[in-house]
Amino acid sequence: MKTSTARLVPRAMRFLRRRTRVLLLLAGWSLLESAHTFLGGYGVAKALDDGFLTGHTGIGLAWLAVTALAVVIGGLAGRGVFRGLADLVEPLRDSLVRQVVARSLTQAVAKPAHAADSAVVSRLTNQTEIARDSFAGLVLVARSFLFTAAGALLGLLSLAPQLLLIVVPPLVAGLLLFLATLRPMAARQRTFLEADEALSTRFGAVAEGLRDVVACGAQEQTAARAYGLIEDEARAARHLAGWAAVRCLALGLAGQLPILLLLVTAPWLLRQGITAGVVLGALTYLTQSLLPALHTLMNALGSAGTRLLVVLDRLTTDFGHEPATTSHSAPTTTPTTPTTLAPAPAPAPAPIAPTPPNGPRVELRAVTFAYGPGAQPVLHDLDLTVQPGEHLVAVGPSGIGKSTLTALIAGLLAPDHGEIRIDGRPVRAPSGPDPSLQRVLIPQQAYVFSGTLRENLLYLCPDGASTSALESSSEAVGLGPLVHRLGGFDARIAPGSLSQGERQLIALGRAHLSPAPLILLDEATCHLDPAAELRAERAFADRPGTLIIVAHRITSARRADRILLLDGTRATCGTHDELLARSPLYRDLAGSWQPQALGRG
Repeated sequence: MKTSTARLVPRAMRFLRRRTRVLLLLAGWSLLESAHTFLGGYGVAKALDDGFLTGHTGIGLAWLAVTALAVVIGGLAGRGVFRGLADLVEPLRDSLVRQVVARSLTQAVAKPAHAADSAVVSRLTNQTEIARDSFAGLVLVARSFLFTAAGALLGLLSLAPQLLLIVVPPLVAGLLLFLATLRPMAARQRTFLEADEALSTRFGAVAEGLRDVVACGAQEQTAARAYGLIEDEARAARHLAGWAAVRCLALGLAGQLPILLLLVTAPWLLRQGITAGVVLGALTYLTQSLLPALHTLMNALGSAGTRLLVVLDRLTTDFGHEPATTSHSAPTTTPTTPTTLAPAPAPAPAPIAPTPPNGPRVELRAVTFAYGPGAQPVLHDLDLTVQPGEHLVAVGPSGIGKSTLTALIAGLLAPDHGEIRIDGRPVRAPSGPDPSLQRVLIPQQAYVFSGTLRENLLYLCPDGASTSALESSSEAVGLGPLVHRLGGFDARIAPGSLSQGERQLIALGRAHLSPAPLILLDEATCHLDPAAELRAERAFADRPGTLIIVAHRITSARRADRILLLDGTRATCGTHDELLARSPLYRDLAGSWQPQALGRG
């Protein structure tokens, strides 16, 4: 934190020097605003001693009127303070936003293959606003305390110098104690912000790979990591609250103790010739001016000040240092065998009929599904039969239920009504073989973990596979050039260093290599160019088994044996020519689809 402060102070001084006119304007308005502080206690003392206690009610009322007029003038001066504050605060926020955006774009250009850093969203939205609000609050309370304290102490000195002996020692002691807490509070604040960024980044990664987490059965592991980050943030918040308690002690020492000492020493002061009006005026200074200003200052410096210091340090340094627990890709794991996906078979499973060599039959009978009890069904009374070895492509407008259909067939979702069977068995049967050995779903967001390329490709092969099989599948789906560029199957890969198209190729190679006879591709080639997509789809069409594809190009639909058109109210099956002849919606879709490159492989 010393290094951060030493680095930030010169920048802050340069920032303030460029705005000397604004600072002088704020000082002028603040000086005018503080006039009512001086007259507040002084006017009360004079009204009592020279007016009411001597029987001159008019003089007492006149002094109170002067005091009230000073309050009005201070309020008008406050308007000028806030107008000048914007000229100081908004340039700071604009500068921080430009720095965050510039550094994010620089990193994106330098490393285009890396996934977006979700922590930048926290810096751009949350932390820049924290910096602006904290800086504004700090400027307001710092200049308010400075001029209020000056007015109050000058007033005490003008009433009776002895009062300073009572007020100044505890005031200084409390301020010193408070200043001693600033550095540890800043350290705790930094820890809290780092925990918040780690949690934000982790949740962004989980959201991006949520379907993969569920498909791989990694919910408990993912939740455990998230709970750990939540607990880290809660622990940092508790430590911060502990130092806030010390701040309250400092406030009591600097603000409350002078009042107590004044009341205790009041008889002695009266014996020293100090009048009751002076004592009441001093009490007015302490309770109406000094104590509120102290309370505001300590709250601002203890929270906004340390928060501002930490946030400025985070925003003005490179983004390269991130919490070690974060990741910019889907949640990673480095198993060599998918123990979650391939658990040991349950004891004495019920005997099942073997899967036909040409793939399983998929049957949906009156399937209805909605995302919530009151939601409109995404699929309604859908009847569909996919024959063994058939190549079916599902099409339809965005959000119509195509991904939901593949998730239901994969067993990730359960239908509200109806049933889904694969080779006559319920898709979510409580017993039987491991589902990953029967079907594989590859979603649009491809799942790649940190490890070797071989480990990624064998992830769905619990019994392993030969190098020749790896080479065959890689060549079939078009993964060969990437394997060569990475340095072979035993090269280690980091998901963040791969493009989305490269991650999709690895996921496609993994699915092609798996023993599953049913393959579900949910826009799994959307980041490939048309030629790469054609090669991958032909590889799966030539592979033994049943193939169901959610298409995003008309060329994919034309290569299928049959096409399932979902339109929200009913489903229509047929060949490309049949749907063109009888479905206006399909004609519209076919007209809008163009075989253009949507991504790079």
